[in-house]
Amino acid sequence: MKEYKKRLVDHLLIDRLQYMGAVVLEGARATGKTMTGSHHAKSVARVDLELSAQPMLADNPELLLAGAAPRLLDEWQMLPALWNLVRHEVDRRAAPGQFILTGSAIPEDDATRHSGAGRFSRLRMRPFSTSESHPTATPIHLHELLQGIARIQGVSTLDLTTLLSRMTSGGWPAVQGRDSGAERWVRSYVEEITRIDVARIGVTTKRRDPEKILRVMMSLARNIGSALRISTIVQDAAGPEGALAHETVTGYLEALRRVFILEELPAWKPHLRSSTELRTTPKFYFVDPSIGPATLRLSAARMSNDLEYVGQVFENLVVRDLLVYAEACGAKMSYYRDNSGLEVDVIIEGDDAAWIAIEIKLGQRNLDAAAMSLIRFSEKIDTRKSGQPKALIIITGGGYAFTRSDGVHVVPIDLLTV
Repeated sequence: MKEYKKRLVDHLLIDRLQYMGAVVLEGARATGKTMTGSHHAKSVARVDLELSAQPMLADNPELLLAGAAPRLLDEWQMLPALWNLVRHEVDRRAAPGQFILTGSAIPEDDATRHSGAGRFSRLRMRPFSTSESHPTATPIHLHELLQGIARIQGVSTLDLTTLLSRMTSGGWPAVQGRDSGAERWVRSYVEEITRIDVARIGVTTKRRDPEKILRVMMSLARNIGSALRISTIVQDAAGPEGALAHETVTGYLEALRRVFILEELPAWKPHLRSSTELRTTPKFYFVDPSIGPATLRLSAARMSNDLEYVGQVFENLVVRDLLVYAEACGAKMSYYRDNSGLEVDVIIEGDDAAWIAIEIKLGQRNLDAAAMSLIRFSEKIDTRKSGQPKALIIITGGGYAFTRSDGVHVVPIDLLTV
């Protein structure tokens, strides 16, 4: 049996099983949910396989609840009736740590399905972050940055070739440690997502068109990290039949959210010193940086000729990592943009109103401009109401980790961890 590789989500799962009746571990397919859930469970029911082998379970789903606790109900959304059954069983047993539910899609809304408040706790599982797949001997910790650490130092081991490879192969457990075939694996993954997962989710009479889904994903892939409006995607994803209908694009985006392929970074709304108008449209990213290049069928070698696009994909990689680390810290993420054009790529808010601001830059040649932008942004914040930032940070694709004379930290992505 393959040795289990520890994940940052492990300690969160262990902790929540101590006080919650059930924990829902959700995320995109192939992120390792079944492996992690099985590692922490004492009994397992693979709902999709059980249903295929014993169709009678569709009328008797309660039979799947029997087993040592914590009991894993893998791909529970294949049998949505399990939600209410687990809720009632948690109430009946009146003890924590009874069930782990893993799911790779959010099922159709059901008015009979209780919210689960007080019984369920949700955790999001994403592909391996950089520090999980390639740990460093000299880590810089996000939780220390949120506490206001004064100075940092270190040296990255990343070069552009290695970084490009990590972008196009991604953090998928299935390709970790592979010397070849990772890019082809991700392309196959994207094909399956568009052909099966997104095309069928929530559809009762007519399947969604995989070709149109792919065109919407290609529009997202060309505009990673942008606050895209639906009207922009409508035109950008046009095909031989013309522009897609607004409701068609809206439906596809919702389906991509429900299979956890699409990540949305909301806009931060801090207290400002002036009446500056803030942008509120969310920014779009993929759950893993490899999805963009795979959707556009770009190899690492081909991407090396377009450093502007490499910068976009690198931003997606950083956002993926930060989402993993922020969840592990109990923090939340957003971005900032106002009507003057001032933008900060990531804001992370931790406990006790602590917050940090982050700019993402592939190289270390334009650090002065990035630092000036962060400082100008921090001066706009009404710190009497929002508090002082604990840190201003530039995350880069390599080079040195250090603290500038203006107090801005420079952190290569391979040195950052939770």
